[in-house]
Amino acid sequence: MATILPFATLDTLDPKGKRILLRVDLNVPMKDGQVTDQTRIERIIPTIRELAEKGGRVILLSHFDRPKGQVVPAMSLKPIATALATALGRPVNFAHDCIGPDAEAATRSLNDGEILLLENTRFQPGEEQNDAELSAALASLGDVYVNDAFSAAHRAHASTAGVASHLPSFGGRLMEAELQALYAALENPERPVGAIVGGAKISTKLQLLENLLDKVDMLAIGGAMANTFLAAQGLNVGKSLKEDDMLDTARLIMAQAKAKNCDLILPVDMIISEDFMAGAPTSTVPANAIPDGWMALDVGPETVKLLNSKLAGLKTLVWNGPLGVFELPPFDEGTNAVAQEAGRLTKAGKLKTVAGGGDTVSALRHAGVLHDMTYVSTAGGAFLEWLEGKVLPGLTAISTTLEKTLPI
Repeated sequence: MATILPFATLDTLDPKGKRILLRVDLNVPMKDGQVTDQTRIERIIPTIRELAEKGGRVILLSHFDRPKGQVVPAMSLKPIATALATALGRPVNFAHDCIGPDAEAATRSLNDGEILLLENTRFQPGEEQNDAELSAALASLGDVYVNDAFSAAHRAHASTAGVASHLPSFGGRLMEAELQALYAALENPERPVGAIVGGAKISTKLQLLENLLDKVDMLAIGGAMANTFLAAQGLNVGKSLKEDDMLDTARLIMAQAKAKNCDLILPVDMIISEDFMAGAPTSTVPANAIPDGWMALDVGPETVKLLNSKLAGLKTLVWNGPLGVFELPPFDEGTNAVAQEAGRLTKAGKLKTVAGGGDTVSALRHAGVLHDMTYVSTAGGAFLEWLEGKVLPGLTAISTTLEKTLPI
């Protein structure tokens, strides 16, 4: 059964003849003026194309990089307009500002079905302060506001939140897909539901772990943060990365998991090395037998077997963070093996897998299973904050204007 989302979707909007102010995320990786990863562009194509083909006058808003309210030519969106036009297979006009005479003239000259990209919203000093005047100026360029940038929804900025208070507001197709996937993973999942959480530090994912304990039946900890959990049990982890000031917190999380009947899985063996470098000599040892002077850099084969056996008993999996230093072979093998099993089960229809976070996307791509998962979010910080149970201002902004989002 489809989830009832907290915002109006494009199903209730007739865009023909209207100026559609569409917030997207074009903060894509660039090198030498060329886009090096098209993923974010590809994800917004359906919304842009649908609105344009239905006769909307599509006006794109986006930030790029961190110009901090200054005009930085190297951070212009103009090169991205070219990449976007190629991906769409239709022209994309460009305005050299996102407010003011140039933007106003460009929006007035649009015809039905045409597309315009405005310059980097973060060139405006009021963008990141959610400035009321900037919000109103942006809103004056459109008749309708559509937010298709879930990846920026955790920011209360003028283009992600403020503008929605002035216009009938909708969620785009990517926003809709992100929320459907997240609701299916944690708000109304098929059970049993499990989570794999990796990364370097408990301190950066404490809220995530605490929130997941209330929602999942199994929680597997990997990455360097697992070392802190092992050390909290009194085990020697050698010179492995760990957080000594988080040992009590780790013990508390383990106690909470037990009290909530959540199956907390820690590594039972590790791939270790004396040197942090590609091709360094390695050894495989039980998690309770890491010698002094050695560091754990990946989970071992017995841990992989354990995790894969746990996956077989799940219906839903949420994944955030790699199990080891996947960027540095051979310490990618644990992440690769578990990701490939999750991909196999997902393709077979036995598991719904929702994954997200920058390192997670890279790790799944590295393992060759990025497209095997049910849904992979490119939202980064917003994905993490949603998993933490936080309120996302960009979502709140469009969900609190539902009385204005009837068909117009």
